Amino acid sequence: MTNSSRQEFKKIRVAGVQAAPVFLDLNGTTEKACELILEAGRKGAELIAFPEAFIPTFPNWYETLAESPKARELDKRLFLESVEMDGEHMKAIAEACAKANINAVVGINERSPMTNGSMHNTQVHITRDGIIAGKHQKYVPTTGERQVHTPGKTGHYNTFRTNFGVVSGLICGENSNMLGMYAAAVNYPVVHVGSWPMYFHPYFHMQHAILTATAGLAYSLKCFVVNAVSRITPEYIDAVAETEEQRVFLEEQRAYLPGASILDPSGNLIIDGTGMEEELLFADINLEDVIIPKLIIDTAGHYNRPELFAPLFQK
Repeated sequence: MTNSSRQEFKKIRVAGVQAAPVFLDLNGTTEKACELILEAGRKGAELIAFPEAFIPTFPNWYETLAESPKARELDKRLFLESVEMDGEHMKAIAEACAKANINAVVGINERSPMTNGSMHNTQVHITRDGIIAGKHQKYVPTTGERQVHTPGKTGHYNTFRTNFGVVSGLICGENSNMLGMYAAAVNYPVVHVGSWPMYFHPYFHMQHAILTATAGLAYSLKCFVVNAVSRITPEYIDAVAETEEQRVFLEEQRAYLPGASILDPSGNLIIDGTGMEEELLFADINLEDVIIPKLIIDTAGHYNRPELFAPLFQK
């Protein structure tokens, strides 16, 4: 007797992207994303995770530049090169997923069709048969993103079902948003994708934030976590740096080679790609490892009393 809806806890390979986009180049970055998808598929991965707004580039310049004519010109280029969900670029990525037989969570700057100024910071969920299963738009843009991104309109949705189970995803600072985590938890993800940018402000170390936030998320949700990060190109530095101090900081961040990371359901680090030249980080994981931690603490089930907290949300 078989039951196609019964969860099977299998061993799978996952891949996290630790690569630079082709700076503000929609065609070039789409081609690169497709190449990474195909490479991950050839190497046996069943899931590939992309950084925040990877296509065509995350507007990281607001960590370096104040609002200015230069920043606004970069914003304009970002809009002109951003992705429309029903366009040829998303179709190409979905086709690459089908060819590679791999599920993907892809970070894009999403341009609203028939507008001339509205963008979302979006994770697109694609199944291994090339179906766009849905998308998660960042609930609230963070700091300088608010200059270019509008708050998400996709509700609390942040999960999709794959051949091996549910995958959830959150973007950058959302990975410490307790309600965002709960929205994922109620769908019982076995793997979570955290999408991250190139760098944070000089006074706030990004890799520390990534591992701190997602270790807590992995421990709370009792699932594996794949963090994907972007890297800096010389083209980015030339376009953004206005002072020698800014250039030195960005060169240091580029040389650091921030890495993707993969964590287990107890929040332990399995592998960290920091310093590696490779653009993909792989890990082989056993999904059975989510079961015992979840039997102990299930924040979507036996280890929660949502009725006690409901009054907090009553106005």
